[in-house]
Amino acid sequence: MNVPLLIGAIVRQTTVLIAELATTGGVRAPLAQVADQVFGDLVRELERQGVSRKVSADMFGMTLRSYQRRIQRLGESNTERGRSLWEAVLAYLQGSGAVTRGQVLARFHRDDEAQLRGVLHDLTESGLVFASGTAADSVYRAASEDELGTLRRVRRGESLDELVWVIVYREGPVSREALLPLGGLAPDELDAALERLCKDGRIVRSERNGGQYSATSFVVPLGSPVGFEAAVFDQFQAMVRTIIGRLRGAAPELDLPQGLEARETMGGSTYSFDLWSGHPHVHEALGLLAEYRRRVGELREKIETYNASVGLPPSFVRVTSYAGQSILQHDSAEDNGA
Repeated sequence: MNVPLLIGAIVRQTTVLIAELATTGGVRAPLAQVADQVFGDLVRELERQGVSRKVSADMFGMTLRSYQRRIQRLGESNTERGRSLWEAVLAYLQGSGAVTRGQVLARFHRDDEAQLRGVLHDLTESGLVFASGTAADSVYRAASEDELGTLRRVRRGESLDELVWVIVYREGPVSREALLPLGGLAPDELDAALERLCKDGRIVRSERNGGQYSATSFVVPLGSPVGFEAAVFDQFQAMVRTIIGRLRGAAPELDLPQGLEARETMGGSTYSFDLWSGHPHVHEALGLLAEYRRRVGELREKIETYNASVGLPPSFVRVTSYAGQSILQHDSAEDNGA
């Protein structure tokens, strides 16, 4: 398997998706923190898998010193221990009113100046901080709660609850602390969403392990005016987990029906059909997604009814099945006058 080639192809397709999402409906979503988020998430996942920092630095094509400096920028401030530099600078600006770049540099004189300038840039691009002037004459002011509230309402709309709901369903039982980095939400936003979801009965909170949230179902009705973001995330995550499962080659041992092999219980298949008006199989092919939804919807209803009558055992497996269908126009060279 050519892993570098596969990674490159997946990254390119992922960036296409991010760019499309960032510009959907004429919106220009801030992307200033995406690079740092990707780097930080990759670092944490590599460490979770037991990869040393020296090996990780080599995987990124960086010297160990450069790698550690970048982690430091995302990690604890040298000036204020126990906080990331990003958090420390934001807290300082929130409590200081308008301050000059020189004042910020003086306040965090123990931190690397280049990293500090990068944090100021990130905070400004994300909308958490306003800046005026240029270079050494720059003045910074943290956005007020009212300004942040307006920004969040514009960016998040009415889809926040559904996004938290699907994360709880897929990751649960999960603590509030674990949900914060997963959803990329401010603590007050997450707390409000969790409270609404618990009140609606869509998720439940148990006192186990200091308080954990879980959900037994997640459904966004077809054509619903809210929940599109959560549905897209859910399908994307399902695809990623399926691929990871194939790479690891591990599947739970179950009693399989006669004629069904274990390798057929986990994976994915992609099919393409070339069709045109008048083709004898055009309706059959275009109707595949609707047929899948109908059959799986009926199966889900039967399974949920049975589970509700007997209750879930202490140990069980969750089978996640997903389907997608796209249609792209292809014109022959002759039609284009080539």
